[in-house]
Amino acid sequence: MAKRSGKVAAKRKAEVKAVARYAQIIEAIFKQYWSKDKTEFTFRREDLEEVCVALKIKRPKNLGDVIYTFRYRRPLPEYILRTQPPDRAWLILGDGDARYRFRLNKLTHIRPTNGLLVRKIPDATPEIITGYALTDEQSLLAKVRYNRLIDIFLGIAAYSLQNHLRTKVPNYGQIEIDELYVGVDSRGAQYIVPVQAKGGTDILGAIQTIQDVTFCKTEKRYRNCVPRAVSAQFLSDDTIALFETTFDGDEVSIVRERHYTLTSAESIGAEDLKRYKIESPD
Repeated sequence: MAKRSGKVAAKRKAEVKAVARYAQIIEAIFKQYWSKDKTEFTFRREDLEEVCVALKIKRPKNLGDVIYTFRYRRPLPEYILRTQPPDRAWLILGDGDARYRFRLNKLTHIRPTNGLLVRKIPDATPEIITGYALTDEQSLLAKVRYNRLIDIFLGIAAYSLQNHLRTKVPNYGQIEIDELYVGVDSRGAQYIVPVQAKGGTDILGAIQTIQDVTFCKTEKRYRNCVPRAVSAQFLSDDTIALFETTFDGDEVSIVRERHYTLTSAESIGAEDLKRYKIESPD
């Protein structure tokens, strides 16, 4: 037990050091290109390497992890945060192959609303899936899929098309979509639904909505489908928060938010059903 605790402590120490190194790198990039009149600017992947040499910092094995860290895991360094106006915050977007863009946006992260009604849904997750899921993200995507939560949330018949789709978006760069659904409604209209999922300490990012919606709108095979982006987050009590988000080419907006808990059918009482029945569907 003591040996295991020592390994955990050593891993955490290494993570802290890595984040501190990443903060130095991204702050140096920001200082190199930013000025007070700028609301956006680009930089190259090569800049990350050049900064490491200039600051005599050990080059990270995966330079992309520097960007990922400040998109989904950690706040940007304090120096960068102090440059933000009251109603905007910095995002790090893609800007083509091996290029990135700092940009001020209204919404940067998607966070669950405290106190939102948690709706009980009969749990249809096969127990063998629960037993073998390797990560929080895999578990979340499986629960969403097997319990038809996309159908319930969006009010359409939805079908999983592909997991972890890696592709390129013109003028943006390489992206990965956690899961892609196709769907149809009662009118016959068809939908393309990219889903991003986050568990553990990772935070849902508006960046994912931007790249997912951009992909759906630029991919020719989906030109006749309506894009509806969904973000999913495990909360601390295993409640699943779902968000429908949209991107108008400038800003990301949250269209709707619902919280669900998966439970046995017996635990869903008459009072629960009465509460759900009298509420507006939107």
